Amino acid sequence: MKVFKGTDLGINQEIAATIGFFDGVHLGHRFLIAELNKIAKDRGLSSAIITFERHPRSILRPAEHINLLSTPEEKLEQLASTGVENCIIMDFTPELSRLSAKEFISSILRQKFNVRTLIIGYDHRFGHDRTDGFEQYVEYGNACGMEIIEAEAFDGGKANISSSEVRRTLSKGDVEETAKLLSSPYSITGRIVSGYKVGRELGFPTANIEVKNPYKMLPAIGVYAVWVYLKGERHKGMLYIGNRPTLDNGKEVTIEVNILDFNDDIYNNEITVAFISYVRGDSKFNSLDELKQQLAKDRETVAGLLK
Repeated sequence: MKVFKGTDLGINQEIAATIGFFDGVHLGHRFLIAELNKIAKDRGLSSAIITFERHPRSILRPAEHINLLSTPEEKLEQLASTGVENCIIMDFTPELSRLSAKEFISSILRQKFNVRTLIIGYDHRFGHDRTDGFEQYVEYGNACGMEIIEAEAFDGGKANISSSEVRRTLSKGDVEETAKLLSSPYSITGRIVSGYKVGRELGFPTANIEVKNPYKMLPAIGVYAVWVYLKGERHKGMLYIGNRPTLDNGKEVTIEVNILDFNDDIYNNEITVAFISYVRGDSKFNSLDELKQQLAKDRETVAGLLK
C-alpha cells in the first residue's frame, strides 16, 4: 500500500476512493473497502482510502478527549491488510471543515486527488453543515466528472457495527466481542517503566506499561488474559488495569502485566499486549495475603485460557 500525506499532493492517475477516519478498521470498514477494491478493479482504477491522521473532533474541539481504537501507525498497518492500493492522509484543518460538500467533492477530491469514482458509506455525511445527502453528492459529482456510489450497509448478523459500538464493548471489558468486531484481538503498545515493585514482593513481578499514545482507549478496569509481544517473542500474560484499591493507590490507573514463566530485566523496552479474555473485575482485599491467593487463582485461569 502506497501512503501519501498532505492536502497539496497530486495524484497522477484517476482513482476509486472512499473517505473516512476508519478508527479501528472494524468489520464494517473492511466490508466497505472490499467493495471499493472490487469496484476499482471493475473500472480499471487504482483503489484508495482517504483518511486523516488526527480525528476531526480533536481539531474542532481540542478540549475534548477522544478515545481512539487505533494509533496512526496501527491504522496504516490495519488498512494495508485490506488489500487497498493507496492511502491518502489529509491534514484536517478548520479551513477544510468550512468547505461545503460541493466544494470538497470538486476542489479536493476531484481536482487534487483525481478521484474518478467515490464510494460513500451508507450513513456517511461530509461538508460544512452535513445537510446534503447522497442525491446531492451524485449531482455534485456529475458536475465535475465524478461517479458517486453509495455502499451497501453491513451488519455481519449484528446491528450497528461501528467504531462507537467497538468502544462500547471495550468499555464493558468484553474483549472477546471486541476482537470479533475488529477481526483481531484489541492491543495496546507502550514502554515498560518502573513501578511500585509490590508484585515482585508477592511473587508476581509485573511490567508497568506507559501507553505510547495518550488517546488510545483502554479496556474496562479489571484482570485480563493477554498475549505479550516483547523482543520479537510471544508470551502468556496476566494483565491488570486499575487503581490498586488494596494498596490505597488513589485514583491513579496503572497498567501492569505479569508475564508467565518469565523474569528478565525488561525496563524501557517496548511491549505490546493483545487482549484475549476478561478474567474478573477489580476488588479490594483485606490483606496482601488475600491478594496473593487471588493472584494465584487468576494466574491459573489465565494459563488455561491461553492454552
